[in-house]
Amino acid sequence: MAGKILYVCQEIFPYLPESEQSALCRQLVQAMQERGNEIRTFMPRYGCINERRNQLHEVIRLSGMNLIIDDNDHQLIIKVASIPTARVQIYFIDNDDYFARKAVLSDDAGWFADNDERAIFFARGVLETVKKLRWNPSVVHCHGWFSAVVPIYLKHMFADDPVFRDVKIAVSLYDDAFPGELDAGFRAKVEHEGVQDENLKILDNSSYQNLMRFVMDYADGIVLASEGVDAALAEYARRSGKPVLEYQAPETEGFDNYNKFYEEL
Repeated sequence: MAGKILYVCQEIFPYLPESEQSALCRQLVQAMQERGNEIRTFMPRYGCINERRNQLHEVIRLSGMNLIIDDNDHQLIIKVASIPTARVQIYFIDNDDYFARKAVLSDDAGWFADNDERAIFFARGVLETVKKLRWNPSVVHCHGWFSAVVPIYLKHMFADDPVFRDVKIAVSLYDDAFPGELDAGFRAKVEHEGVQDENLKILDNSSYQNLMRFVMDYADGIVLASEGVDAALAEYARRSGKPVLEYQAPETEGFDNYNKFYEEL
């Protein structure tokens, strides 16, 4: 049975260099579209993405909303491009404060201190844009820790919205751990967005492992998308009692298993 799948991706090839995660996201969205699913795919418009070469253009009717993150206004800009060989359209979440810098999550000076706010803005931007599109997905599949705020918002801020009321959430785990912790104010910023959950206290220590454990608790299904997934997180997923799709080699049979996994959520 075909579904409507929203992909929220930290990175997608060819807009970023090829990696296990960027390649899988690129192949997966095409494979699911070819299997008759209706898809929408989002990623951040990092400043290192060449807009002219990749033919990005702004979608005026979707842009212009202001999102308040930690009491500061940030303009939401939506851009779009197509991967010609795949006939797949990609929506980009952009903002001059968060995504103008010519790097992804870090540069020569180190890890960006505001990566927590960038992830919050990305999550809000994706969900607000999907509402504007008036498109109600049956599955939201999040890839990479940078998309981890999306399940939290779906279960709280957007839980009663008709667009998302019946949605199922899938979370993919990769070998993409970040060093140290996110900003010490990350929990407060998420709460400030209207999320009241006593389990948020785990984010007082906002390490990669704590963030992904917290997000798995919100998921309806979990995918081990890399052979290098943190062993403790993989074990946490298997003990959760939720459907778990074990690592699939990126080939035809593996993508058929993704389709079955979505149908079983």
